Amino acid sequence: MQGERRPQVVLVRHGETEWTKTGQHTGTTDIDLTETGRRQAERLGTVLSGRHFATVLTSPLLRAAETCRLAGLADAAEVRDDLAEWDYGAYEGRTTRDIRVERPGWSLWDDGVPGGESADDVGQRADRLIAELRSLGGDVAVFSHGHLLRVMAARWVGLPPGGGKRLALHTATISVLGYERETRVLVHWNQDCEPALR
Repeated sequence: MQGERRPQVVLVRHGETEWTKTGQHTGTTDIDLTETGRRQAERLGTVLSGRHFATVLTSPLLRAAETCRLAGLADAAEVRDDLAEWDYGAYEGRTTRDIRVERPGWSLWDDGVPGGESADDVGQRADRLIAELRSLGGDVAVFSHGHLLRVMAARWVGLPPGGGKRLALHTATISVLGYERETRVLVHWNQDCEPALR
């Protein structure tokens, strides 16, 4: 039917943490939101309050689950392990600048991490999530993490997992995956819900 909107996937990156402030790679470390991050999560809830979600999914990690709770969607949320952040292995907690002292020119996207996941590994998780999302009816809210969401968006539009390196994504932002006719597209990307809190 012409004019009928197909379901959308609303991607929500969690609010600020101490490590996002310092640029430390935060994969499996279960770190909480800062006070600013909690205020950001509440603001995300205000922005999302006008939408109805048939399904709400969240990462099992505290920073995403807490963002979901403070945004007012935790009662409907289902945890998906595949929504956890990239496993940074030996580079967990380190900054890119620090890593490049040992490995000049290092890129997470191109070079991966010792003892952690590659972009292709994260891409496989994203592909499983996308297959599930496409089977659901209605709009879906997804609370997760920066690198995982970037890979997911790249895979949604048919790019390889490494294509996510071209999609910058800040904390406490909303992005929307959807369709233009039958083609999967990025409808909105990296919408900052509270610039005054940055």
